[in-house]
Amino acid sequence: MTTTPAASAPQAGQVRTLHLSELLKRAITDRSGESLGRLTDVIVRLRGSELPLVIGGVASVGGREVFVPLEQVRSFDGEVLKLTSAELDLRRFERRPGEVLLRADVLGHRLIDVEAAHLVRAADLELEQHDGEWVLTGVDTRRRRRWLGALAGRGTPEPGQHWFREWSRFEPLIGHTGSLTLRDPLARIRRLKPAQIADLLEDASKAEEIEILGHVHADPELEADVFEELDEDRAARLLGARTDADIAEVLSRMRADDAADAVAELPQQRRQAVLDLMPAGQRTKVLTLMGFNPTSAGGLMGVDFLALSPGAAVREALAAVGQAHTLQPEALTSVHVVDESGRLSGVAKLVTLLQADPDAPLELVSDTDPVRVGPGTDVVDVAVLMSDYNLITIPVVDERRHMIGIITVDDVLEATLPADWRRRETAQPPDAHAGNGP
Repeated sequence: MTTTPAASAPQAGQVRTLHLSELLKRAITDRSGESLGRLTDVIVRLRGSELPLVIGGVASVGGREVFVPLEQVRSFDGEVLKLTSAELDLRRFERRPGEVLLRADVLGHRLIDVEAAHLVRAADLELEQHDGEWVLTGVDTRRRRRWLGALAGRGTPEPGQHWFREWSRFEPLIGHTGSLTLRDPLARIRRLKPAQIADLLEDASKAEEIEILGHVHADPELEADVFEELDEDRAARLLGARTDADIAEVLSRMRADDAADAVAELPQQRRQAVLDLMPAGQRTKVLTLMGFNPTSAGGLMGVDFLALSPGAAVREALAAVGQAHTLQPEALTSVHVVDESGRLSGVAKLVTLLQADPDAPLELVSDTDPVRVGPGTDVVDVAVLMSDYNLITIPVVDERRHMIGIITVDDVLEATLPADWRRRETAQPPDAHAGNGP
């Protein structure tokens, strides 16, 4: 009994490369050369952090889509895909978990360019033979504009010209549940900042939204951060599609001011049910903030801030900053000095504390007449004060100077920027595309 090798081995140092666009529609024949059909797709198996492995193809044979194992193909990069066996399993092809169809799932579909944090479309895919195995190695994301380029006399790609970038730089949006579970533990999308993921969602289709949020949902803290960054209308729509318990779970991890905005955007009949499911502490903060006009300092402020007594030493204040893991970083740029009744008696900037005598009491190194606003102050007036006094934060106090909240500069920016600022193209740093080709 003799066997025929599936494909000849490349010479030492030689890399065999194929493009998906070249493979599709290639004829498939039996070992005697009799035509069986044509290749309609290529199947890869996901392998975690390793490159996806080509395991075969899908062929159209007599109007039926059937599976063609790679080991049955004499030469995968031949002009004709000739089988090594006389028989081909004619059962209709059914995808298995972890299998990705390159034409149906990836080619012409959008992927996340993780480095640029943009959605791009796959114009072609590159396959290479490594150690006798064919793997998916690259993606070409350039748009083809042949007729426009010809009219302009430039920009027309040469036949066969491609610009491929490594597959590892992209997160595919496949939309297949069976593959999502295998990709999720290593999803590259979680390398992105919450604001970048929010921008992706702003540009995504509904199907893409579902898959992106599926990855994000695996990290509850990241999910909450992403919802904080979303446009209020989109956040309300995405949250509104969930159960009351799921909404409450997300809101419990969000900053209280953002959670209050989200609750206010929910339909009236759902608000109380969601509030009842939230942890008591977060619910109290949210209800407090919902009592203020959203365009006022009270509606803008957060209720989590760092406050110490006037007699606390500088070293105690610095230690408190280091241990305040639940506060947003911007709120930790200042330490607030309050007396026993909660009355604001001073504000010490973090830089001042770092440069001061560690044993000095806070009352000696703080500004005892800090700039402050009331909860009814208009947001524009807050912005003017912060600009005039070069403030990163500003405390909010009641008529007795009791401190009730804090406004950070990012809160003011979000409230004063144009309504469509989230849809603007973000400026890229000058080195953003260094080394990525033309």
